[in-house]
Amino acid sequence: MAGSNGKGAKQISMSDLTRVRFTNLDKIMYPPLRITKKDVITYYIRMAPFMLPLLSNRPVTMHRFPDGINGENFYEKDAPQGTPDYVTQFTYYSESADREVHFVVCNNLDTLIWLANLASLEIHITLGTIRSYDSPDFLLFDIDPEPPLSFDNVIEVSRIIREHLENSGIQSYVKTSGKKGLHIVVPLKPGYRFGEIRDFSHGIGKNVAKDTPLVVSEFPHSRDPGTIFIDFLQNAEGKTMAAPYSLRGTPGATVSTPLLWDELKSGVRAEDFNIKTVILRKEEPWRGIFDNRQTIGK
Repeated sequence: MAGSNGKGAKQISMSDLTRVRFTNLDKIMYPPLRITKKDVITYYIRMAPFMLPLLSNRPVTMHRFPDGINGENFYEKDAPQGTPDYVTQFTYYSESADREVHFVVCNNLDTLIWLANLASLEIHITLGTIRSYDSPDFLLFDIDPEPPLSFDNVIEVSRIIREHLENSGIQSYVKTSGKKGLHIVVPLKPGYRFGEIRDFSHGIGKNVAKDTPLVVSEFPHSRDPGTIFIDFLQNAEGKTMAAPYSLRGTPGATVSTPLLWDELKSGVRAEDFNIKTVILRKEEPWRGIFDNRQTIGK
């Protein structure tokens, strides 16, 4: 057997560490930055200790970019033909699609690497787990600005939402969406229905809109210039959010990044959190999130 030193030492490659059979590792996924599929896979391997606890037992929707962000892309809910045995699947009958959907569930490192090798640059997760798919354990506020508003405006509105929640005794967590906005998330105690959390989030939006002129709380005004819509409609069965630490299909290879609330200061930009910077972060702002489940509406 070769020792760890000397001419006989074996070089360990990625393929020695996983059951995934890699393909097209040199393909360029992000042309502006010359980021390859191998770089994407390496990113997800490095972020796995942070990601996997948040992905556990949660159905995944893949957003695949087979030829990189400048090529065709598509969303895929069903596990593709040839999905390996080490990938957990969850079958659920979708009334809207009138068929069974065979979701991928990312419960191990091999599955995360496999998703990256499929060029699923983006990984989206449901607000409920496979154990209670129709009963959410996350409540989501999706906050995006319409031009000419900026990320600074989103930060301002997010802080106001946080204050409204705190006034109700509710602790929240925040992350960048990876695009132009922020996601505020509340981990929930068991037993809620989607209608309950949708009504609650809508109520918060209406209260904020009363006192904040740039905020709108109703969908017909969601694209009005110079406004920020507090999107409560994402709180519905089957809806998803970008997974924490998921890459996004943007020219800057941005990441949907969990943050400490204190990090949201004027001048911070969504583009600051990307494939090159996020791997340098040492702290996990959402650590222990599932030990801090909240009660709403009471």
